Amino acid sequence: MAKAAGCAAKLNPATLDSVLRKLPRQMDPNVLVGFDTNDDAGIYRVNDELALVQTVDFFTPIVDEPELFGAIAAANALSDVYAMGGKPISALSLVGFPEKADPEILERILRGGLSKMQEAHCSIVGGHSIRTDDLLFGYAVTGTIHPEKIWRNVGARAGDVLLFTKPLGTGVITTALKKERASQESLAAAIQAMTMLNAAAAEALHEVEQNSATKNPIHAVTDVTGFSFLGHAREMALGNPTAGTPPVSFEIEHTSFTYLPGAFDAAREGHLSGGLKNNRAFIGDCVEFGPGVSSEYQSLLFDPQTSGGLLVAIDARAAELARQLLQQHGALASPVGIVLQKQSPLIHVT
Repeated sequence: MAKAAGCAAKLNPATLDSVLRKLPRQMDPNVLVGFDTNDDAGIYRVNDELALVQTVDFFTPIVDEPELFGAIAAANALSDVYAMGGKPISALSLVGFPEKADPEILERILRGGLSKMQEAHCSIVGGHSIRTDDLLFGYAVTGTIHPEKIWRNVGARAGDVLLFTKPLGTGVITTALKKERASQESLAAAIQAMTMLNAAAAEALHEVEQNSATKNPIHAVTDVTGFSFLGHAREMALGNPTAGTPPVSFEIEHTSFTYLPGAFDAAREGHLSGGLKNNRAFIGDCVEFGPGVSSEYQSLLFDPQTSGGLLVAIDARAAELARQLLQQHGALASPVGIVLQKQSPLIHVT
């Protein structure tokens, strides 16, 4: 397979945001979650007991091994369903494959994706392929959820604790890989993080809901992907005032994150993707950094992630239980910040 292309090149967030704002809104009462708040997936109610979770994601190769690329693409696509609180049940593969490329590469990519779908107990039921200049791969995933048990990316409340469930730094490491500057240690750690399903973390959070003395302790959840930690945190903090969910502010502690080995060095050496620079340009005005936050750590918080962790806003009274259950399920449980009443700036990083 051709050398990894680094982080998947996504549309500039400002461009996408300006386009979506111009589209007419559809009025369907069964659409429980649309694209108004940039949630991780759409939710469509089938009946009072069942709703469908729908999402799609695909990108160019970010690692050299076809099986690993397929596995990462699958884990990344599945993540949106877990972030909404749903259970993935079926998937359609999306393939863009060059005319002269070796079909064996495609077989290996599909095999890698299948392995993760099997791990998730999600059935691949078909797909679509086209000829493209650059290799593309991903999935459209459907899941199920109870209409009254949806996790949104908005709803964080003042006093909540912010938890994060994976290490940061996949973007700068895969960008370093493109330049053949990533160490074996950092690449292995990044691959482990990117191929790890968010299923265990989601299961732990469901157990928190079942066992916490606090009613409905989980107030907001999102998975951190190409928009970076700070980009997705901004979406969570903005809320949805038109629907009665007020904006809040976040106080983030940069030393509380777990960073992938080699990520700081990659940022220091300037292995910064175009996506990282776009993220900084789009949301930089919403973020204020304290004097102790170096430029390298600032870059890592703007770094586009692939198959990143879950960012959770949880009632402080249930935070310790959540940490325990996340750790028992093998996920990180880093308390990376707190939620405050809205102020300026929207996000403050110390």
